[in-house]
Amino acid sequence: MVPIKTPEELAKMRQGGRILRQILNYLQAKTQPGVSRKQINKLAGRLIKSKNAKPSFLNYQDYPANLCIFTNQEVEHGLPGNKIIQDGDLVTYDLGIYYLGLHTDASVSFICGQPSPEKQAIIKVCQECLQQGIKQARVGRRVGDIGAAIQKHAEKNGYSVVRQLIGHGVGKEIHEPPNIPNYGQTGTGEKLKKGMCLAIEPMINQGGHEIKLLKDGWTYVTKDGKLSCHFEHTVAVAKKRAQILTKI
Repeated sequence: MVPIKTPEELAKMRQGGRILRQILNYLQAKTQPGVSRKQINKLAGRLIKSKNAKPSFLNYQDYPANLCIFTNQEVEHGLPGNKIIQDGDLVTYDLGIYYLGLHTDASVSFICGQPSPEKQAIIKVCQECLQQGIKQARVGRRVGDIGAAIQKHAEKNGYSVVRQLIGHGVGKEIHEPPNIPNYGQTGTGEKLKKGMCLAIEPMINQGGHEIKLLKDGWTYVTKDGKLSCHFEHTVAVAKKRAQILTKI
């Protein structure tokens, strides 16, 4: 069964989501060529603690970091480590925080330093995919409508959508029902009801949709080595339009 949030819970998630977005914005501003992923991870931990929140991902299924950090052909779950962020890297930060007893989850992709047209292009389309998905998150629509909208926009612009990793419900747990694929058919899947909270997170690739897991057991990369991009918001299903909880 998909959990329905009360107005009080939604208010708490909105507070948590605002804090999460502030942290993501700060991390992005502090990301310069030459900074290490480990530095960003430590900074995230300090910021989360300063807000009286907790990192949702740390120790979740043994994940060892405060946030997921990945670049270029990496798709998801990248480990911080000692890797240095380079000028021109397409960087993604995926962060979840636990605040007032509830989780929120969001991610942002951006270019560190000098941008390139191909990286700017995939970022623009991925942002648009997220907005297309969010438009479908209203009462009476179905989970398949979200995925279909994301897939249609990505493929129309020459990109593919990742199949192995998907969005999800969020709230008392970081991962709750329902699953939210970034592909699908309209009119299929769970019917959306007021108060459902969803982490909608399109992951699109420059080449094929196939991905593979690296030997570290966490980091997924595109199988063909081409770019990948990822954006995410936590939203609450509402009657006319979804409420985006992870924005300032």
